[in-house]
Amino acid sequence: MTTGISTAPRRRSPARTFLPLAIAAWMILEIWLLTVIADVAGGLAVAALLVGGIVLGAVVIKRAGRRAFKNLANTFQQAQQGQQPTPQQPGQGNGLTMLAGLLLMMPGLISDAAGLVLLLPPVRAWIGRRAARSLERKMTSAPAGSVGDAFQQARIHYPDGKIVQGEVVREDRPGQQDGPDTAYRPPLTP
Repeated sequence: MTTGISTAPRRRSPARTFLPLAIAAWMILEIWLLTVIADVAGGLAVAALLVGGIVLGAVVIKRAGRRAFKNLANTFQQAQQGQQPTPQQPGQGNGLTMLAGLLLMMPGLISDAAGLVLLLPPVRAWIGRRAARSLERKMTSAPAGSVGDAFQQARIHYPDGKIVQGEVVREDRPGQQDGPDTAYRPPLTP
């Protein structure tokens, strides 16, 4: 049976090739830096750095979560009053602040430095604007209806069972009560 789907192997994306290598190199560099610091300042200083990073990251994430909840509550109040919620500028949200807290909580000096830099408002705003532009560019270049089509193509490329396409038709008759239909129905046979 021919389905019109190419069976040729797909080319592996560069991100799938180099991302695991970059993560491994980053982890090795983090461990090496921690051992260098331990040689210079001692193991107690390294332990204090790691615990301080975890505590600071937890505080940052907790503050960002509270601010996010407060913004959500304000948005709901504005919607209940019939007002249009005020949109946020890119980089003013709490996602990047929570990412900074997560980077601070991760053990290592490079991730701590990246988390501290990400806590700076100009850096957060710049990254937020870049991410918003990138997302907007990808959304405008995507064909119409691509989200549903992508799901359908994923099902076609990687079938996980039998797909039966169909439509459910419900006929409402006058006098019919809401609830389970108790009338006899013959069993479905293939």
